[in-house]
Amino acid sequence: MYTTNISVSGQLIDSGLLLQVFDSVANLGGEFKILQTEFGKTKAEKGRAIIQVGADTCEGLDKILSRVKELGAEVLDGKNVQLAIVEQDGVCPDGFYASTNIETYVCLDGQWVPVDDIEMDCAIVVDTRKRTARCCPIARVVRGQHVVVGASGIRVASMASARATEVFSFMGSDVSSERPKALIVEQVASEMKEVRNRGGKILVIAGPAVVHTGAGCHLSRLIDAGYVNLLYAGNAVATHDVEWALLGTSLGVRLDDGTSAPMGHTHHLRAINAIRKAGGLKPAVKQGVLTKGVMHSLITNDVPYVLAGSIRDDGPLPDVITDAVEAQDAMRKNLKGVEIALMLSTMLHAIATGNLLPARVKTICVDINPAVVTKLADRGTFQAIGIVSDVEWFLKELAGYLAAD
Repeated sequence: MYTTNISVSGQLIDSGLLLQVFDSVANLGGEFKILQTEFGKTKAEKGRAIIQVGADTCEGLDKILSRVKELGAEVLDGKNVQLAIVEQDGVCPDGFYASTNIETYVCLDGQWVPVDDIEMDCAIVVDTRKRTARCCPIARVVRGQHVVVGASGIRVASMASARATEVFSFMGSDVSSERPKALIVEQVASEMKEVRNRGGKILVIAGPAVVHTGAGCHLSRLIDAGYVNLLYAGNAVATHDVEWALLGTSLGVRLDDGTSAPMGHTHHLRAINAIRKAGGLKPAVKQGVLTKGVMHSLITNDVPYVLAGSIRDDGPLPDVITDAVEAQDAMRKNLKGVEIALMLSTMLHAIATGNLLPARVKTICVDINPAVVTKLADRGTFQAIGIVSDVEWFLKELAGYLAAD
């Protein structure tokens, strides 16, 4: 819902002006709320009303405003956005506007322009010649660009409406282990089917517990069935997936019977070394070194993935992006068209991805720890829904609904 305030002055009641304004808003599919009224004490004395009007889209709101202006209403926030020039690469002008992850428009010469690549905690860069606007991380602004400063000339959809339209109504927004989980998985599967059928993208963010719990085979089934269009993870997920594919263990534990393998603590290092010897994950698949597992499914199905490194990584694998800023850029580049983000047992990568996602992306966080989704919301990913569950059970059930298609 996009809202703005208007002022209406005159003989509000005797002339029926207020009713005309209300009817115009309602007939165009909008909503209104009276914020302030001052009625004249005599017939000759004029009154004044401040009214908040809203619509589901910025274009719809403009139609309403155009109509009520014909009735004499004054739009109170119709100013153009303020711009300042970047004087140093990677440094925004003082007072720059910090973006949210909710759909935003800026006013350029009286025209409302959508902000592309919407993301929280960024600057908004405006191309005055092309009349476009986009979010840009502070570190990526370039000298000579125009950046939005202040808060005038900006429309942001309400958080409440973004939540109402972008989350699963059947799940609610709180976190609880006391939920009918089988029903929830069925509903998630239904949403994923709809997204796939209309050509939308499904993003999976995975933590190493996906492999440690033996759930990698279920994730592979989902990838092979076309229900994963993009995967974000770290070095550990790929390493232990390869360890299982080559040696049958994850962190030295056999996934078939749960026993520790002799010298199993070295298995992940041997897996890394084998992939480095092959030249990377894709060459390892091509050479027949890597013949199964999550990474094999991603590569054979041509599904893009981003592996972002951390200070604690062993190896790492050649495919891992070790520069954090470069990893962020790689993640941003693939997000267009993502409609569902499925976060599986990873706090750090879930929060990192949540910081990049628009609020319109349906975000489901599956973790045995309910604090993970709470931390997501605390850091701005307010649309995230939590499913408190063992990730192996969840993926097994989800694959049962989807991978048999």
